[in-house]
Amino acid sequence: MAEKLFLEVVTPQKAIVSEEAEIVVAPGSEGEFGALKGHTTFLTSLKTGPMRYKDATGKERVLFINGGFCEVLPDKVTVLAESAERRADIDVARAMEAKERAEQRIAQKQADIDLVRAEASLRRALYRLKIAETK
Repeated sequence: MAEKLFLEVVTPQKAIVSEEAEIVVAPGSEGEFGALKGHTTFLTSLKTGPMRYKDATGKERVLFINGGFCEVLPDKVTVLAESAERRADIDVARAMEAKERAEQRIAQKQADIDLVRAEASLRRALYRLKIAETK
């Protein structure tokens, strides 16, 4: 049985996860990284994407992470995310609407459309949909 580390995922609104985990895999700004008990200490920014971890029972859990920071210590991983959602909490209908809205804005190619924001919105919606459909 793998040794456990403590995982905390918090947003400005609430704590999303606060439990023991066997492994944590997160979308770091320089690429995906994994952390096990005893990992070297480091701090990194996070990009939008899926974060996976195995809980204390060995079951894989998936979260949507929308940017933030992650601190890895030998016995603890702390994620301070701009926003985060458990797979079960993702509103698929809302994500589909956001995807369609972003695609329309990108397709319009009008000068008053903030293309960077529209692309970021599309990326968030696509990640949410991908995470929600995987079991």
